[in-house]
Amino acid sequence: MTSFLIFLAVIVALALYAIGVYNTLVNSRNRVKNAFAQIDVQLTRRHDLIPNLIEAVKGYMKHERETLDAVIRARNSAVSSLDAAKSDPSNAEAIQKLGAAEGALGNALGRLFALSEAYPDLKASQNMMQFQEELSSTENKVAFSRQAFNDAVLAYNNAVQNFPNNIIAGMFRFDAASFLEIESEEKRQVPKVSFT
Repeated sequence: MTSFLIFLAVIVALALYAIGVYNTLVNSRNRVKNAFAQIDVQLTRRHDLIPNLIEAVKGYMKHERETLDAVIRARNSAVSSLDAAKSDPSNAEAIQKLGAAEGALGNALGRLFALSEAYPDLKASQNMMQFQEELSSTENKVAFSRQAFNDAVLAYNNAVQNFPNNIIAGMFRFDAASFLEIESEEKRQVPKVSFT
């Protein structure tokens, strides 16, 4: 009788432990989703600003249609990637595609702003300055939201990959999530230093 009670106590303890691990994994995955929702808000704001920016620039940059089209294509790609990532922010492939699309959009916007320097009237335009300020502010908010998301992903991945949690995570198909990395050409360029 006592061996049966010990066996039953061990089974109950293991079941309670498995339930605790499962709940921890669910909570961690939900934190990832919540952190991604903050990124979604900021990226949607960024994507919504771009058509207005394009309209403000069109009148000045009549001969730069290719650059404007590149920004529009990059924005549309980023919107599609964001929509795909919204459905499951813990999907590593969707997050990697979003990072690549946002990087391409940032690079296209960088080229647009570089070209705008050649148009003094555009550069001095109140609308252009306002859009640049709005985009700059939004970029800062995206960076903060991305950091919070990556912190949540780190905690989730630790919960999924640590032993013995990884056994329960594997049983219930909790896959590791991916960090959101938005690459830009400017980050990869080595600064030039000249002492002449």
